[in-house]
Amino acid sequence: MKINEVEQQAGITKRNIRFYEQQGLLSPKRNGENGYRDYSEEDVEELKKIKLLRKLSLPIEEIRKIQSGALVLEDALMRQVIVLEREKTDLEAMSRLCRSLSEERCQYLTLLPEQYLERMVEMEKDGTRFSNVDKQDVIRRKRGSILAAAVFILIMVFLIMIFIWGFLEDPIPVWMLCGFVMIPAVFILGVIISLVQRIKEIEGGEEDVARKY
Repeated sequence: MKINEVEQQAGITKRNIRFYEQQGLLSPKRNGENGYRDYSEEDVEELKKIKLLRKLSLPIEEIRKIQSGALVLEDALMRQVIVLEREKTDLEAMSRLCRSLSEERCQYLTLLPEQYLERMVEMEKDGTRFSNVDKQDVIRRKRGSILAAAVFILIMVFLIMIFIWGFLEDPIPVWMLCGFVMIPAVFILGVIISLVQRIKEIEGGEEDVARKY
């Protein structure tokens, strides 16, 4: 089955199908004659399952764990219920604050933000999460991923420098040196690719793309 047929049957755009393949959620077989992807009915059914879970806002990583058996669907859905209920509570709290501001007929030029910011601080102490808190979470996750990748890359670069230093001290065939250097270099490239994908997921790019059916 060609991707155009899959797009029609699953109700998912080709762009999203390719995206799910890149994320490892779908692995269609290849046609032995021309090397093109040959989608099956099982692939279509898998895409429909992914579509359902994505529309329920389950993250890509959660779906990946469900597919691999590392996470039970029931547990993932109950966890998502908790997340959605929390978001609902936060939205209701923000809605009440907006209504309060509106009923007080606040005007921008005469608005005194201090009292409302103080109220928001108290609400945050009670557990309400405003948008800026989510942004800080994104920044923190990105910083952690970048730091971990940077440490690994530095180790690999240090290893390459050791190989080169050893070559200068006690020369070996150049092809052998290239082989030694290529190993950490490949690891560095893999880490950079993974880091780019991870940052896209953290920033929400994967969710924005995957929701546009």
